[in-house]
Amino acid sequence: MRLDKLLSNMGYGSRKDVKLIVKNKRVTVNSKVIKDSGIKVDPNHDAIMVDGIKVEYKPYIYIMMNKPPGVISATEDRVDKTVIDLLTPEFKHYDPFPVGRLDKDTEGLLLITNDGQLAHQLLSPKKDIEKTYYARISGNVTDIDIEEFAKGVILEDGYQAKPAKLKIIQSGAKSEIEVTITEGKYHQVKRMFEAVGKKVIYLKRLSMGELRLDETLKLGTYRELNEAELSYCHSIK
Repeated sequence: MRLDKLLSNMGYGSRKDVKLIVKNKRVTVNSKVIKDSGIKVDPNHDAIMVDGIKVEYKPYIYIMMNKPPGVISATEDRVDKTVIDLLTPEFKHYDPFPVGRLDKDTEGLLLITNDGQLAHQLLSPKKDIEKTYYARISGNVTDIDIEEFAKGVILEDGYQAKPAKLKIIQSGAKSEIEVTITEGKYHQVKRMFEAVGKKVIYLKRLSMGELRLDETLKLGTYRELNEAELSYCHSIK
């Protein structure tokens, strides 16, 4: 990889900026001051330093966010704030994107990465990755609904959803439930409850595969995945 490309990818500015950093003798490779920003380097073996600080090369980033309501799951939007807008520049320069989508008013677990292969595996219908949500429902959720979800409810457009696991936490006029699905159709959980005559009034994603929302994350905050979570991600690639 070219040195200027590497440093630019790691957040040291544009290639023009990097060229100036090199010109000012601020960059060393294997303890040697570099004069040419276009030289080839191996970030996995060469010791690259800027202003005496080692450059820690990471080709990919993996971020867990507790998505807040009112923010859309997209990389950019002319009207609404996006989940990428919530990130600091040190992460934005990796050009990350959200894996899948949570509705604008939905909260909870959202994985943000620049690893396209992982995103494909997590979202592939063939993988049947389970996604679990907590929801508050307007309407009394009963065992009949559990049976309907287990069979696969038929949505308003005639599509039969895959079987889903429905757990009642509290029943009544305002029910509380957890539901686990393996697909991600547009507004799917909301449409599934509409199909059985009820309405979702609050929705929060708790988990995606073995990735579970860190409950210490406040709405709108995020952290990089820990080693166990990264191990899971690498296991499904």
